[in-house]
Amino acid sequence: MTDTSEWVSLRQAADMLGVHPATVRNWADKGDLPSRRTPGGHRRFRKTDLTQYAETQGELQPLEVQVIIQNALGQTRMNVGGGTLNHEEWYAAMTDTTRATLRDQGRRVLEALRGYLAAGAPDARLTDAIRLGKDYAAILEGDHLTLPQAVRGFLYFSDFVTNAILTWSELNVPRSASEWANLLRQVNTFINAMLLSIIEYFHTE
Repeated sequence: MTDTSEWVSLRQAADMLGVHPATVRNWADKGDLPSRRTPGGHRRFRKTDLTQYAETQGELQPLEVQVIIQNALGQTRMNVGGGTLNHEEWYAAMTDTTRATLRDQGRRVLEALRGYLAAGAPDARLTDAIRLGKDYAAILEGDHLTLPQAVRGFLYFSDFVTNAILTWSELNVPRSASEWANLLRQVNTFINAMLLSIIEYFHTE
């Protein structure tokens, strides 16, 4: 008898991989990602196949970190590209040049976070978070954003990382609850170091 808990929907598969459902559908159509159909014609994906596919997309370990970063990047792209930020005051205050710069900055932040986690989250690697926080603050100050606006923008995007961790832990059986809690604490330590750096930059400039 097939274990239905091993199979997830197209939407859940997209959440696990951090991409749009249409991308997952395209991978399945090309045969890159195995799937099956329910009697009603809906696609189902096996968690182990998703895990193996995600592993082929990047070399960094542990695998959960790789998928979480992909998920966070996917959420960012969908929110920015979908125009959902246009009503946010802090986003409207930025120039197009600053928005483009912050997209690159966001990728650097996620790469630094990935390196921090892969190294075992040592305090010495928090210098990267502090430097990135100052860079972020300097970019936004150049557009004359206030500290509250800068913080709102930072928290908006940092939530994507937290949500990615929660999504992955819900859809994939965790190794242990304590390991997921520890990962979340490590991510929060990095994010908080960046946030404090942003605040300190605005207070000293």
